[in-house]
Amino acid sequence: MDGYKNKLDELVKLVVQQGASDLHIAEGRKPIVRVSGDLNPVLRYEPFDKKEVKEILYSMLPDSFKERFEKEQQIDFSYAHIDGTRFRGNGFVQQGKIGIVMRFIPKNIRTLKELNLPSILETFARKKQGFFLVVGPVGQGKSTTLASMIELINQERPEHIITIEDPVEYIYQPKKSIIDQREVGIDAASFHSALVSTFRQDVDVILVGEMRDRDTMSAAVTAAETGHLVFSTLHTNNASQTIDRIIDSFPADQQAQIRIQLSSSLLGIFSQRLVPRISGGLIPVYELLINNNAVSNLIREKRTHEIDTIIETGSESGMIDMNRNLADLVRRGEITAENAFINSTRPKVLEKMI
Repeated sequence: MDGYKNKLDELVKLVVQQGASDLHIAEGRKPIVRVSGDLNPVLRYEPFDKKEVKEILYSMLPDSFKERFEKEQQIDFSYAHIDGTRFRGNGFVQQGKIGIVMRFIPKNIRTLKELNLPSILETFARKKQGFFLVVGPVGQGKSTTLASMIELINQERPEHIITIEDPVEYIYQPKKSIIDQREVGIDAASFHSALVSTFRQDVDVILVGEMRDRDTMSAAVTAAETGHLVFSTLHTNNASQTIDRIIDSFPADQQAQIRIQLSSSLLGIFSQRLVPRISGGLIPVYELLINNNAVSNLIREKRTHEIDTIIETGSESGMIDMNRNLADLVRRGEITAENAFINSTRPKVLEKMI
């Protein structure tokens, strides 16, 4: 086992040294790291065999997780290296071969300014009640954005914050706030059960790592309605799609009720993705919907398709249009026009701006 642990130690150091975001380990393949969005094989290693990959995976898992992996052929986990470096991991089987993907979680929680994110997000962290969503494809920095907002609350005011995650990613050090972090599968059976139990835990702020099902969505909206500040994520592309996804998750006879709840409890939706920077690295591009009377009416009246227009014309009230953000970055020489079009959900509109 020590030999496999040593290999893992070496790879962890490599990820940190190269500033990689992800590490891929699989049978029959050299390890691969993702740096600034690009996958790079680690050439000095020979391809790993089945025993090596399995031993590396099992060196990171508690016994109960090993049993679950054997049964389900996949597992989500968090891993803290001896030097404090943390990863969010997934072990899986494909065509009979074991693979591992590990996402690097920085020790320090960066500020919104350090992340190149708009300062208006601070206003949502300073709210006392409501529902705020950060959305976008997998691996686009949603968890990092929310961690920055939670840390802002932690630094500024005394609140009881509960995070519900699968697995736990950033580790918070309590400052002005009390912070309890619950991991699904270890500390709770599911997102929904953990979320429902927060109502008996004198909580002020709730972070739901991901809304995976209707019950969790319903409980999150109810929590926001009953005096809590709730943050969560969804794998959607923009604000209007996010609202439709939530509403469409409910049976037809419940959709009118969830529309009313969402129209009143929603604070905003921040959609983001990471784009290669011309000077190297990645830079976030984003859209921000702020729930006002016009947006609330559109949600209630089944006119979510008109929300894009509200965002386009809502810059004076703080809304941010994704296409305008992309066009600004192209004009400033931060990103290429090609990457702007790749990341636009409405490229024909973007074409008129560049």
